Amino acid sequence: MVYFQIHSDSDISPSQQLFDQIQFAIASRQYPPGHKLPSTRQLAQITGLHRNTISKVYQKLEKVGLVESLTGSGIYVKAQGNEGIPPLKHLTAPQNSEIEQIISQNIDQLLLSGSNLEQIKELFLAEIDWRLSCNALVFVTVPSTDMGAGKLIVLELEKALMMPIQLIPLEELHKIIKQQNSATIVTSRYFVTQVLEIITLPSIRVIPVDISDYAKELQIIKQLPADSCLGIVSLSSGILRVAEMMVQSLRGNEVMTIIAQPNDYRRLQNLVSRAHTIICDNHSYSRVKKMILATQEDLIRPPKLICSDNYIGDKSIQLLKQELGLG
Repeated sequence: MVYFQIHSDSDISPSQQLFDQIQFAIASRQYPPGHKLPSTRQLAQITGLHRNTISKVYQKLEKVGLVESLTGSGIYVKAQGNEGIPPLKHLTAPQNSEIEQIISQNIDQLLLSGSNLEQIKELFLAEIDWRLSCNALVFVTVPSTDMGAGKLIVLELEKALMMPIQLIPLEELHKIIKQQNSATIVTSRYFVTQVLEIITLPSIRVIPVDISDYAKELQIIKQLPADSCLGIVSLSSGILRVAEMMVQSLRGNEVMTIIAQPNDYRRLQNLVSRAHTIICDNHSYSRVKKMILATQEDLIRPPKLICSDNYIGDKSIQLLKQELGLG
């Protein structure tokens, strides 16, 4: 369950706090595609914000393509990329009867729509051939302003999928795609709307991955004593920005936050010398640990170091494996 918390003493406006929290809930799949968001009345009761303010937040979310408004029904999380297509499951899996039922129901629906069995067979084979051809080449793309997020995705996917993956700046994606007949583009849900605006070829599929919900880390932040200093280290400048905003939303000015990327020596040194608690991604952990050891003689008390498990959510990894026929 998502808990919204607005701090009036924060430097971030209440509307921006709410926008960031809803965007994070969507990106971490706490609000999955098709999920109905709370009504403006419900959110007003929860957050204390005016309903007009909440309406403007929803309009902003709709403008960036994360949600859609259905007249008379409400606001729903919008499906992105290939999410409208259920992932293929292996016929050798234990749920054979369930899979056969899904296939049978889909064939029945296609028959009712006017297709004959030969056409349906061709549709299924074409879909499978298309997915296999896309699997031969996998790209990760993010904006050039946050290539660190792309590096995190590539590092984790190469480890999980055991296959080479290329990282491409979003600004150069259109050039690369022109040279490919088919490919799979993977990106964070934060950037999927921008990617879909570039991809026009039906032979290219786009798969958004969900980031971790960071439930463990958020719980730690909630329990930090007042007037403490929190350090956050990540390869991703975007994660650092969002994390800083989330801490502000959760704790206001009670907790001081210092952020740094692992390759920024001076900022990292300053962070280690001042923070009581440090949260870092698993690809920055060794760099932070070395900095703590290098400066330990100057530290009154070494900071508590907490390593996050993954940038990408576990379910997203499993779904991607299924999409690529590796699960």
